[in-house]
Amino acid sequence: MADRIDDLTRAFERFPGIGPRQARRFVFHLLSAGAGDRNRIADLISRLAENVRQCPECMRYANGSTPVCNYCADPERDDSILLVIEKDQDLIAVERAGTYRGRYFVLGGVLTLSGKGTIREQELLDAVKRRAATGLKEIILALSATSEGENTTDHLKQSLLPYRSSVTLSVLGRGLATGSELEYSDAETLSGALQNRKET
Repeated sequence: MADRIDDLTRAFERFPGIGPRQARRFVFHLLSAGAGDRNRIADLISRLAENVRQCPECMRYANGSTPVCNYCADPERDDSILLVIEKDQDLIAVERAGTYRGRYFVLGGVLTLSGKGTIREQELLDAVKRRAATGLKEIILALSATSEGENTTDHLKQSLLPYRSSVTLSVLGRGLATGSELEYSDAETLSGALQNRKET
């Protein structure tokens, strides 16, 4: 007979940043919450993808039925700058800082030092090619200040070499502590890192 507590605990452990103890806490919280709350959460999970789609321009997940997300559709944003970030949560953190008004590209991950991991490299190159034809002047590689983030930045510098004659490549200034992730940085630190970015 299946052990539903252990099965659900293992399912929660697959979430980023969730260990066995926290996963088990989630399970027991759901058991004590009551059938109504469990049913509501189950319904939200099962219907999550109904109104959420991936923007074909920046690759972020967003609500709605328009062809592109609200950031890509905004005519007031600066088309000459493209900020390359690791994940959707990083975009939210940058927007919260309130100082960046350019375009985005969500890479979808990082490459480990051993070469594992997947990123949307071809989609990025396609986006850069499109944007280079319509006024792109700078690409900011805004990946986390971790060994994986720096490894991915180095890899992308090589991939973007064909555009170096017409597009400036820069990285965030070191307002970010080594080992920190954009998602957890405060607005002031992110703002300083963006303003103090340097060409690479």
